[in-house]
Amino acid sequence: MTSEAGRGGKAHRPRERRTQLHEAGALALTGVRAQSPFEPAEPEGGDGETPHYHGHRERLRARLREAGPGALADYELLELILFRAIPRRDVKPLAKSLIARFGSFGEVIAADSGRLAEIEGMSAGAISEFKIVEAAAQRFAKGAVKKRLPLGSWSEVIDYCRTSMAFEAVDHTPVYPREVMRRALELSATAIVLVHNHPSGDPTPSTQDIKMTLDIIAIAKSLGVAVHDHIIVGRDGHASLKGMRLI
Repeated sequence: MTSEAGRGGKAHRPRERRTQLHEAGALALTGVRAQSPFEPAEPEGGDGETPHYHGHRERLRARLREAGPGALADYELLELILFRAIPRRDVKPLAKSLIARFGSFGEVIAADSGRLAEIEGMSAGAISEFKIVEAAAQRFAKGAVKKRLPLGSWSEVIDYCRTSMAFEAVDHTPVYPREVMRRALELSATAIVLVHNHPSGDPTPSTQDIKMTLDIIAIAKSLGVAVHDHIIVGRDGHASLKGMRLI
């Protein structure tokens, strides 16, 4: 009995060893390392270290929900947008690079797609997300004006102008006084406010701005249309020709 039991025990060991060798060989061929069920999984980022941005995205979203957009810096708002287009990478360095290059949240969002593409790490998807935000901001501003005419205060006029034009990047567009007045007459306007932007960011009126304004005022007067002001907007603020006593 003892001899048979011993032989029976020995008969099972070779099969067990062959099974273990087979599993080890399969793992070696596939390049997969066996992992103990008690061994902790390696965190994202490798080297057994938790990335510094682990949980950062949810914390940033929570701060937006709880404290509002005013609690976030410009680069953090950019991060929230970049999260959608770049789901598995720390985007804080990219957001800060964009602010360093363009100056502010609004200037980044309104920057030309070609210039955005020059920034390392900016994908076509990320640029599209920025352009969606830009279009939404402009549509929102124009929609608010349509629902509430006339604008209730001077500050609302300035806010609308800055939202619509402050960060446009067109270097030069000719303005023809006759075309301006033709549009005013099409709308049956009895008074108008002229607005244009300075892509340089400095809203200081040029000599040409002043001359063009005086030409429009002269034509408008002959048609019974008053020109209340000419506002120039830029990223650094705005200028009122009437407030500066230039008209």
